[in-house]
Amino acid sequence: MAHSKARVTDGKVTYPPGVKEISDKISKEEMVRRLKMVVKTFMDMDQDSEEEKELYLNLALHLASDFFLKHPDKDVRLLVACCLADIFRIYAPEAPYTSPDKLKDIFMFITRQLKGLEDTKSAQFNRYFYLLENIAWVKSYNICFELEDSNEIFTQLYRTLFQVINNGHNQKVHMHMVDLMSSIICEGDTVSQELLDTVLVNLVPAHKNLNKQAYDLAKALLKRTAQAIEPYITNFFNQVLMLGKTSVSDLSEHVFDLILELYSIDSHLLLSVLPQLEFKLKSNDNDERLQVVKLLAKMFGAKDSELAAQNKPLWQCYLGRFNDIHVPIRLECVKFASHCLMNHPDLAKDLTEFLRVRSHDPEEAIRHDVIVSIVTAAKKDLSLVNDALLNFVKERTLDKRWRVRKEAMMGLASIYRKYSLQGEGGREASKQISWIKDKLLHIYYQNSIDDRLLVERVFAQYMVPHNLETAERMKCLYYLYATLDTNAVKALNEMWKCQNLLRHNVKDLLDLVKKPKNLPDPGKAQDFVKKLAQVLDEDERVRDQLETLVSPSCSCKQAEVCVRDITKKLGSPKQPSNPFLEMVKFLLERIAPVHIDTESISALIKQVNKSIDGTADDEEEGVPTEEAIRAGLELLKVLSFTHPVSFHSAETFESLLGCLKMDDEKVAEAALQIFKNTGSKLEESFPHIKSYICMSPLHKGLDPANLEQLITPLTTLGHLAQLAPEQFAAPLKSLVANFIVKDLLMNDRIPGKKTTKLWVPDEEVSPETLAKIQGIKLMVRWLLGVKNNQSKSGNSTLRMLTAILHSDGDLTEQGRMGKPDMSRLRLAAACALLKLAQEPCYHEIITLEQYQLCALVINDECYQVRQCFSQKLHRGLCRLRLPLEYMAVFALCAKDPVKERRAHARQCLVKNVNIRREYLKQHAAINKLFSLLPEYVVPYTIHLLAHDPDYVKLQDIEQLKEIKEALWFVLEIIMAKNDNNSHAFIRKMVENIKQTKDAQAPSDPKTNEKLYTVCDVAMHIIMSKSTTYSLESPKDPVLPSCFFTKPDKVCFCTWNTYPTPVLSRPSLIKPKSANVLGAVNKSLSSAGKQLQSKASRMETASNDDPSSNPGSPQRSKTSGGIASGGSEPSSRAECLSGLFFVDNTFDVVNIGIVSFSMAHINPPLKATCLSSQTKRRTLGKEQTEGQSVPLKHSLDV
Repeated sequence: MAHSKARVTDGKVTYPPGVKEISDKISKEEMVRRLKMVVKTFMDMDQDSEEEKELYLNLALHLASDFFLKHPDKDVRLLVACCLADIFRIYAPEAPYTSPDKLKDIFMFITRQLKGLEDTKSAQFNRYFYLLENIAWVKSYNICFELEDSNEIFTQLYRTLFQVINNGHNQKVHMHMVDLMSSIICEGDTVSQELLDTVLVNLVPAHKNLNKQAYDLAKALLKRTAQAIEPYITNFFNQVLMLGKTSVSDLSEHVFDLILELYSIDSHLLLSVLPQLEFKLKSNDNDERLQVVKLLAKMFGAKDSELAAQNKPLWQCYLGRFNDIHVPIRLECVKFASHCLMNHPDLAKDLTEFLRVRSHDPEEAIRHDVIVSIVTAAKKDLSLVNDALLNFVKERTLDKRWRVRKEAMMGLASIYRKYSLQGEGGREASKQISWIKDKLLHIYYQNSIDDRLLVERVFAQYMVPHNLETAERMKCLYYLYATLDTNAVKALNEMWKCQNLLRHNVKDLLDLVKKPKNLPDPGKAQDFVKKLAQVLDEDERVRDQLETLVSPSCSCKQAEVCVRDITKKLGSPKQPSNPFLEMVKFLLERIAPVHIDTESISALIKQVNKSIDGTADDEEEGVPTEEAIRAGLELLKVLSFTHPVSFHSAETFESLLGCLKMDDEKVAEAALQIFKNTGSKLEESFPHIKSYICMSPLHKGLDPANLEQLITPLTTLGHLAQLAPEQFAAPLKSLVANFIVKDLLMNDRIPGKKTTKLWVPDEEVSPETLAKIQGIKLMVRWLLGVKNNQSKSGNSTLRMLTAILHSDGDLTEQGRMGKPDMSRLRLAAACALLKLAQEPCYHEIITLEQYQLCALVINDECYQVRQCFSQKLHRGLCRLRLPLEYMAVFALCAKDPVKERRAHARQCLVKNVNIRREYLKQHAAINKLFSLLPEYVVPYTIHLLAHDPDYVKLQDIEQLKEIKEALWFVLEIIMAKNDNNSHAFIRKMVENIKQTKDAQAPSDPKTNEKLYTVCDVAMHIIMSKSTTYSLESPKDPVLPSCFFTKPDKVCFCTWNTYPTPVLSRPSLIKPKSANVLGAVNKSLSSAGKQLQSKASRMETASNDDPSSNPGSPQRSKTSGGIASGGSEPSSRAECLSGLFFVDNTFDVVNIGIVSFSMAHINPPLKATCLSSQTKRRTLGKEQTEGQSVPLKHSLDV
C-alpha cells in the first residue's frame, strides 16, 4: 500500500493498452468508448494478478474521483460503477480506498447505479445485472461494517433493492439481491431498527399489495436470515407489545399485521413473541383483545398452521374468547370457526362445544354467523363437520329471528342439494344428511308466512330444481316423495294445496278485474292487492300472461316465460328496491306451476311403471321397490287432487288404464282413485277410456270366501255408484240383490268370538263384519246415486235395515255372531237409515215404525253405539240435511245413565236449535218454517215418547216420570227464549194435538190415550215453567200430517179443568203417598217461573215426609207395578193428579184433563209382554211384564 500511495502521489495513471487518457477534455462518446475498454480489462483480471493490480492501482484511485462519481452521464456512471465493483473483487479483501468518506461515497454511488435494474428492457440492463452480480458474489458491502455510517449505507441499499424489484426480473436477479442483503444481516454485528423497518415495511398489507415482488424479496430474505434476525424482531415486539414504546418504529401500529406475516414466513421468528399474545388476550382493553383475536384467528386458521398443536396454552386461551363479554370479539371467534374447520378438521372437536353455546347467543348476528361458519365448512367437505354441528344449524331453523331462520334453512338446503341431489360425497354423505329434506318440509307447519314462502322456494330450487329436464325432475320428485317421513309428506301435500288455492284466488282476482263494478272497496283492500289490480286493469299484456300462469293447462316452460316477462315488465331500473315487485315475485313463485304439468305427470307415471315392472333404479337410489311404488302411487293421488287437469292426456290415461289391468290390487285401487279425482271431462275428451272403465265386470274379484279382499272393491263400487249413477245403477242392482244381500248379509260364515264385551277396537273386528258393513254402505251409496224409488229398491233396503235392527244385528238369528259384531251391524244399519233420511225421495218412504226403531238406537245397550249414532245424528242435523223430526230423537237421551252422554246430547240440541234460528234470521224462509222452526220439534217429541216401548202402563208413575224428564230435556232448550211469544205457540201446538188422533193407529184407543197423556205432561211443564203461555199464539201451528190426523174440533173439546167437587172425590183424586209423589214431582231446573194461584192450592201430604226419597225412589213391585205405599190409581186422570202434584199443593186451575168424557177413559192397563218385533234393547233394563228387570249384560261404557 505504501508503493501504491507513492504512485498516486506521482499522479501517473496507467491505462490498459489501447486506452488513452480519460479526462474531461474528451467527448462523452469517446469517454464511454475508453471506459468500456477499461471495464473489459478489469473484468478479465483476477485476484492473483499482482503485477496488474499494482499496475492499475492509480487507475483504480482515479476512477473513484469525484469527476467520475458525479459525472452527469448515466452511461459513464454505470461503466465506472462496474469498474469499481471489479476493483473491489480484484483487490479483496483489502480495498485500494482507505478513506472512510471515500468508501461511503463509492458505495452510495454504486447503490444509486443499482436503480438502473428497474428497467429490464433497457439496453444497459445487462451491465446493471453484472454490477449486482459482482457485488453480491464478492459481498463488497461487507467492507462497510467498520464504517460509522454503515447503517445509512445498508439502509439505502435495502431501500433501493426493494424499490427496483419488479415482475420483470428473473430468478437470478432475485437470488443475487437476497444474497447481497442476507450477507449484511448474517455477517454483521447488529441490525438497526431502521434497517429492520426497511425490511418489515414490505410485509405491511398496504405495501404488500402495491409491490408483490418486494414482499416476496423480503419474505425470502427473512427465511434466509431467520436465525440471525430473530433477536432483533423479538426486541422490536417486546418494545411495542410489552413496554408500549410505539415510538421506536413507524411500524408500531402494524405490529399485529407483521406478526401474522412473520408467522406465515417462518414460525421460528416468533418463538419468543407468542407468549406475549397470550398476555394480550387477557387485556382489559376491548379493542386490544379484538385485535389479538383477529390476529390469532388468522394464525390458527391458516392452512398449514400448526400453532394449535405447538402452543396449546395459547390455543386454549383463544378458545376462551368465544365466551368474551365483548360482542365483536365473540363474533370474530365465530367467523374464524369456518376457516379452522376447513383447514384443521382435527380441531372440530375442540370447537363444537363453543359453537353450541354461541348458537344460543343472545346476539342475532352471532347466531347467524355460527350457521354461516358451519354451512361454509360443510359445503366444502361434509366430513369436516360432525353431526352435532349440523344439529346446531337444524335447531336454528326455529330461531325467533327471521334472518337466522332463513340462513339456517338456506344452508341446509344447499348442503342437501350438493350431497344428496348432486351426489357429491357418495352414498354415505347422502345418508348422513337424509334428515334435511324432512326437516325443511316440517318448517311448513310454522305460522309465519315468511317460513312457508321460503320452504316453497327451497323446494323449487334445491330439493326438486325446476330447471331440470322433465324426466329427471319427476324422477327426483318420485324418489324424494318415497323417502319423506309422514309429517313431511303431509307438509308437501299441504304446500301443493295452498299453491293450488292461491292460483284459484288469483284467477278470481282476474275475473274481478274484468268486471270493475265487482271490485272490492279500494278503501278496504290492502295496498298490494289494490296496486296489483290497478296494474292488471291497465296492462292487458300482464293480465294475459297472468291468466296463462293460473290456467290449469299452463306448462312448466310457459310458466317460466310468463314469470320472467311479468317481472321484467313490472321492474324499473330507476328503482332498484321495489317492495311491490318483491311481493309480485313471491306471488308468482307460489302460483307458477314450475314442477307439475301434463308432460311431468306422464313422465312420473312412466317412472312408477318402471318400478312396478322392476326396471327402475330403486335400489341404487336407496329406496326399496315396494316403498317406491307405494310412495309413487300416493304421490299421484295427491297430485290428482291438486293438479287434476295435468292428468288430461291420452298417454296418461292409457298408462292408468294399464294399471287397472294389473293383478296388484293396490295399484288398481290407486288408479281408480286417480280416475275419480281427474275424470271430470273423461266422457267428453276420452270416451274410449270411460267406456272401458264403466263396462268392466263389476263383480270381478268379489269372492265371499276371501272376506279380507272384499272391503276395497265394495268401497270402490259404492263410490262409483254414487258418483256415476247413470253408468252403474243398472249393473249394481243385480249385484246388490244377489251378492250383497243373499251371499253376504244373509250368511254367517265365521262364528263370532264368545265374549261378554259389547264392543272391541277396530283392529279386532272380524273381516266378515267389516265386509258386511261395507255391503250396507254400498247399498246406501247406490241408492243415494240413483235418487229415486221407482224400482222400489228403497223400500227393500229400508226393510233390510230395519230387520237388522229388529234382530239386534244378528240378521240370520242363528246365534253365531258375537256381541261386538252385532253392535257394529246395529250401528251401521242405523247410520244407513240416517243417511237415506237425508235424501227427500227416501225420507218420504220411511215409515213411522222404521223411524222409531232407528231412534231407539240412541238408547242402545252399547255405549259406543250410542255415541257414534248420536254423532252421526248431530252432523246430519247441523247440516240441515236431516228432517226436523230427527231432532226429537235426542229426547230419548234423557234416560242415558252416563252423565257425559246426556251433557253431549244437550249440547247437540242447543247447537241445532241455534243453527236453525240463525238460519231463519238470515234467510227469512217462510216457506221452510215448518221444517226449520225449532219449536216444531215438540209434536215430534210427543209422538216419539208416546210410542216409547218403555211406556207400557198409563198408571205407572215411574214411567210417567221418565216421560216428563224426556220432555223437559227438549222443552228446556226450546223454551229458553220466548221470541215472538213462542211459549204460547208451543202451548197451542199441544192443544191442537189433543184435538187429533195418532196417525200411526188412529182407531186404537190405547195408542191415543198414551198420546194424550204425554200431551198432558207437556202442558203441565209449559204451564209451570212459563208466565206467558196463556197469551195469544202468534200463529196457528200446523201439525205434521204423517204423525197426526186432521183436528176434529166437533168431537174433541178444548182444554178444560175439573171442578172442585169432582176433584175432591176420593175415587178420583185420592192423595198419594209421599214416596210416589216425591219421586214423580222432582224439581226441574229452569229459569222459568211456575205460575201458581194461592186460591187454587190444596194442601196435601208433604214431600218432606221421611218415607220419601226424591233422588232415588225405591218401590216394592206389586202385580200392578205401583208402589206399595199407595193404591193403584183407578183412572188416567187420577194418575195425572199424582204426577202434577207440585210444591205440596195441587194446582186445580192449571191442570188440563183429557177432552173426552170420563166415561171413555180406559180401565187400568194390564201389563203385557212385548212381542219380539217391539222388544227394545234399553239402557240397563228390558221392559217385560210391566216390571223393571236387570239386563243380562252390564252397560259397556
